[in-house]
Amino acid sequence: MLATAVSTPIYGKLADLFGRKKVLLIGATIFLVGSALCGVVTSMEQLIFFRALQGIGAGAVMPITMTIIGDLYSEAKDRAKAQGWMSAVWGVSGVIGPLVGGFLVDSLSWRYIFFLNVPFGIIACLMIAIYYKESIKPAKHHIDYLGATVFSLSTIALLYALLTGSSKQNWGDITIIGLLIFAVVSFIIFLFIEKKSPEPLIPLTLFSNRTLSTINILTLIAGAMIISITMYLPIWSQGVLGKNATEAGLILMPIPVMWTFGAIFSGNLVGKLKTKQIILLGASILSVATFLLFTLSTHSPSFLIYVAVGLFGLGMGLVTPIYMVTIQAAVPAHTRGTAVGLNTFINTFSQTLGAAIFGTIFNTMIHARGIKNLDLVSGGHGGTTTNVVTESQSALASSVHVIYMSTFVLAVCTLIIAWLLLKPATQTSEQ
Repeated sequence: MLATAVSTPIYGKLADLFGRKKVLLIGATIFLVGSALCGVVTSMEQLIFFRALQGIGAGAVMPITMTIIGDLYSEAKDRAKAQGWMSAVWGVSGVIGPLVGGFLVDSLSWRYIFFLNVPFGIIACLMIAIYYKESIKPAKHHIDYLGATVFSLSTIALLYALLTGSSKQNWGDITIIGLLIFAVVSFIIFLFIEKKSPEPLIPLTLFSNRTLSTINILTLIAGAMIISITMYLPIWSQGVLGKNATEAGLILMPIPVMWTFGAIFSGNLVGKLKTKQIILLGASILSVATFLLFTLSTHSPSFLIYVAVGLFGLGMGLVTPIYMVTIQAAVPAHTRGTAVGLNTFINTFSQTLGAAIFGTIFNTMIHARGIKNLDLVSGGHGGTTTNVVTESQSALASSVHVIYMSTFVLAVCTLIIAWLLLKPATQTSEQ
């Protein structure tokens, strides 16, 4: 995650400077090499190193493929359909990937999870090399090395501090405090560097673009909401409803299914509705979904959870392709890669930030109720008195309840921000 997050905006900028095709092929090659090496490691240290290499390559995939779609389709309607199908592919992969991965681990070896990337990746690279014809002329070749270095250091420090703090729940630790201070100071330095750079990694003018800034805020909220659902609904299912691990995992299955449907439907709505209206529709559905989750109790029927989760996937499927289409229409072609890379980075960062915030809320409330062992609320309470188990389940239910109250507030904020800040109409053609 660290490697991917750091490299994403850098790839976006490089795609603007050197062309989409060349940079995407380089990133994909790094990813494939990292995948192959992950499959032959002999130690945990090697696995960590090559996973980082794989992550560096993976940082090119999302921003550049999304940028290429923006280049290929000048009309918003066509763009939205393409983005919708792209989001649908991600939704389907979210269903198939874990199933295939589980089969490979059970039947062969965990190494084949990494090996599987190689043949498909090679085919994809060959198809890009042969069939994709670059239509955007590369800009002048001036790389902001200093800005990229400082940005990388700031991002690594911040994400590592958030990940460590949320997992250990020791925010007062001097190391975490030091990393957070370093991240803030280095980010301020980065802003000064970008202001002076002739070709900045992230042009500060992007932040003065109202549409772009609004979509980035909405993306930040969306990432946090996704984490709250995917992290804590299985915990609720196991600890409160008494489901096993498999059943708890399946409770999330409606998300990718309905996300796929929502993404395709979203693309078809462009041209019939304004993009702002589609975002408001999706945000309204998200508000209903998170309200249903907020009202869950220990006596709620299982079907209500599936309805809420399905609506959440539908809402996300509606808004996420439109976010990308709106970004692509809000900036000129020569900065499209940078804008998309920045948005992709924010999406990754938001999930880390959400995990840290919600993790802190969850653990604080659990510990405040005197619960020291979460095994008591996840099926591991053999020999424990009924009163202790009931109290543990009650504490977990209360903690998740607060998290979903927060998620509902975020969904309503999405609705309000989109209503107030997005322009009534969005451009439908190339700028």
